[in-house]
Amino acid sequence: MFAPLQLGGTIFPIVALLLLVVAVVAVYQAVEIVNAYEKRALTVFGEYRKLLEPGINFIPPFVSRTYTFDMRTQTLDVPRQEAITRDNSPVTADAVVYIKVMDARKAFLEVDNYKKAVSNLAQTTLRAVLGDMELDDTLNKRQEINAKIRKELDEPTDEWGIRVESVEVREVNPSKDVQQAMEQQTSAERKRRAMILEAQGERRSAVEKAEGDKQSNIIRAQGEKQSQILEAQGDAISTVLRAKSAESMGERAVIERGMETLEEIGKGESTTFVMPQELTSLMSRYGKHLTGSDVATDGEMLESMDFDSETRELLGLDDIEEILGQIEEETEMDIEEMEQQAQAIKEGADPADIKDPDEVIAEMDEEMPEGEDFETETE
Repeated sequence: MFAPLQLGGTIFPIVALLLLVVAVVAVYQAVEIVNAYEKRALTVFGEYRKLLEPGINFIPPFVSRTYTFDMRTQTLDVPRQEAITRDNSPVTADAVVYIKVMDARKAFLEVDNYKKAVSNLAQTTLRAVLGDMELDDTLNKRQEINAKIRKELDEPTDEWGIRVESVEVREVNPSKDVQQAMEQQTSAERKRRAMILEAQGERRSAVEKAEGDKQSNIIRAQGEKQSQILEAQGDAISTVLRAKSAESMGERAVIERGMETLEEIGKGESTTFVMPQELTSLMSRYGKHLTGSDVATDGEMLESMDFDSETRELLGLDDIEEILGQIEEETEMDIEEMEQQAQAIKEGADPADIKDPDEVIAEMDEEMPEGEDFETETE
């Protein structure tokens, strides 16, 4: 009669322990902690109820199930795809797609696996975009490819509650045969550019050389012109100087001719001579320079063959720098006018009207009055 009591006393602790375990498990399943970057879809008996927000949430235990959605931007790698371009060139390309869950409810209810769906859609879109472009465009227009893929992904992913934030094509590689052909084409293009640059350089060099020769010829012509001007100017000045020298020595020539005449007269037998007054005046001035002469020289002293002060001042012989400066300034004068002046001097049409010494003596004899003759007695 005591056996049932013993059996009941053994079962009670076991049931109590089971109830405690069930209570602990129920509490554990009823509390759902959601992270700040997540949202969770709640289903009860398979029926969608709501989205669990970040924090502590209480759900029915044992009959509830949650599905986690990461609300941060996620990266999806698009595997390498092979495609044929519009100009029948095989290429391979891969890309990266950046997505973000905007509506977790749609991502849970409208699509089975949004990551796989977006990845597959990106693969087919990448092949389609590359097939609509030529090879050169696929290699050069990366931004255009990215924009086209993103545009193609936007519409279907919006229905899934997913936003495609960015698409980046990482590599587009043509086949090996195409790469070799491109390398050859690039090498040929570089050679062509090098030849063009070399030809342009030679052309530029020839132009510069021609310009240099032209400038050199102009400078040489100007130098020759100035040299001719200076030479002609020097000849003109030399001619003027010789004319001035002959004029200044005319008086000495008269005296020398007079002395020769006196020598001829002295050989005669007469002791009385009639001489022009001008000749005696010149002889008196010249006597001062004769060694041991006792002729009176109260008059003006006869100058030597050097130019007098007025002639030197007229010619500017005391200021060589001034003459050189005048020559340099006069190089700007008309060459034809200068040549005419030089030719006129050579032909004897000099404005100075230089006379021969014999003509000077004849003019002096004609101009001397007869009453002014005087006699000079010799010893």
